[in-house]
Amino acid sequence: MASAYSTLLLVFFFWITETVNSQQSQTPSIELGSSLSTNFQPTSWHSPSGRFAFGFYQQDRGFIVGIWLASKPNATITWTINRKNPHVSSNATLELTKKGELVLRRHINNAADEEELIAKDLKGSASYAQMLDSGNFVLCNERSEAIWESFNFPTDTILGGQNLNAGSELLSSASAIDLTTRFHLKMQVDGNLVLYPADSLDLPPDAYWSSDTDSYPGIHLNLTWTGDLLLVNKTLHTIKHVSFSGSESNSTSIIYRATLGSDGVFRLYSHNFSGAAEYSISLMWYEPEEQCDVKGSCGLNSYCNTIIDSQPDCLCLPGTAYVDPNRRFQGCERNYKDGSCKDTNEMAISLYNIVVMEQITWDDDAYNKSSMTEEGCRESCLEDCNCAGALYELGSCNKKKYPVKYARRTTRYQSSKAFFKSIKSSNHSSAIGMVPPVIQRTSKKAVVQILVMSLAFITWCLVALSISGFFILKSRVVKGRMQMESGNFGMARELTLRAFSYRVGKLWKQ
Repeated sequence: MASAYSTLLLVFFFWITETVNSQQSQTPSIELGSSLSTNFQPTSWHSPSGRFAFGFYQQDRGFIVGIWLASKPNATITWTINRKNPHVSSNATLELTKKGELVLRRHINNAADEEELIAKDLKGSASYAQMLDSGNFVLCNERSEAIWESFNFPTDTILGGQNLNAGSELLSSASAIDLTTRFHLKMQVDGNLVLYPADSLDLPPDAYWSSDTDSYPGIHLNLTWTGDLLLVNKTLHTIKHVSFSGSESNSTSIIYRATLGSDGVFRLYSHNFSGAAEYSISLMWYEPEEQCDVKGSCGLNSYCNTIIDSQPDCLCLPGTAYVDPNRRFQGCERNYKDGSCKDTNEMAISLYNIVVMEQITWDDDAYNKSSMTEEGCRESCLEDCNCAGALYELGSCNKKKYPVKYARRTTRYQSSKAFFKSIKSSNHSSAIGMVPPVIQRTSKKAVVQILVMSLAFITWCLVALSISGFFILKSRVVKGRMQMESGNFGMARELTLRAFSYRVGKLWKQ
């Protein structure tokens, strides 16, 4: 049965090849010297049916060079040029030069044009280009052989008839406008198809979905014309059905599209055309099934939550606050500082309390794992200055330092409980974000110096006050009396200074 199926796939592959070749022969050619512009028509080249377009796609206040489904209800981008710098201003051209090169020129006022070669590593020079109805943009030589095609360089999407080859990957974007990569789907050379967060090391603990086919090196992912996602080897033998559409007909009115979304979910869609101008979209398959299973969907020190509402949301862990409240997925940062690790257990208990959260878990490595009771786990984290939180489940206490990543809270984790450390307020209630009190100890020498300065200031004030009295005395006061009062003041000042010296000496000896 498997052999018959492989034979059928081979026949199907050759039929696809012939279909593509036939399509190329029927598709109008884009001649050398043809160009597109952001400022005037044409801004794009269309496929024969008009379903796909290649060129400048307007977005926000600029343009993106790419390929998109040009039919209603809305344009769906299926490929873009250099993901690191895909946007261009409203003053750019795209040309298939006389030399057979596809060049993007960004025209800058009062400066030399910036040029970018779109199709690199060509096997010879192109004689013409074509935008095919499959969504593939190709450069062909004089023998009508494709020497470059967009299908070999996917971005976040593969279409029906397209492969994701071994060693290649799909890159998600942060949003329709922001093409910064957040997640990627890797067709690993070991044969495993794996989803990872983009800012990870792509190690097994970072994976949040895989095909579990790591014992088949060299296989690749293929989206068939009938909407099946298959992992096949070089001879097109099927190793695994990633998804199965159940369709056996190759209808030209349906286009299949598998896309890695900005939320990290890999989805398969069908676009059903009622004509050349309009289509309806159906979601056929997706993984993972729950959004909170996408590692990295919420940033550091935050957790993906579906407890309160069925819609996932990114919430901050106790003791942290959003880095950017308008972009909650970017995570949270601590809003208090550490106490000293030299503090005693009694001091830690006086400064911190424990916030308990149920139905939460995380996949990050713990720095300490021990078997203990629930109360023991709670106290162990409270007394450990390195502990940001402790995950308690089935008698195991796993303590974690900051930052915490891949945290999620759903109804599936009934048996898990976490203890997070937060700062107490002055009235001993929970006050997340308060700074621990700073205890300062002053030396005896410093106390003496402060006392000396204080008494000197008081003495100076007394002296200043007495001089002031001399000038406001009435003129009829006799000189002798004035001298007597002045003498009395001098005696009083001497007694004050002697007493002051005695007290300072006594303090210094202590």
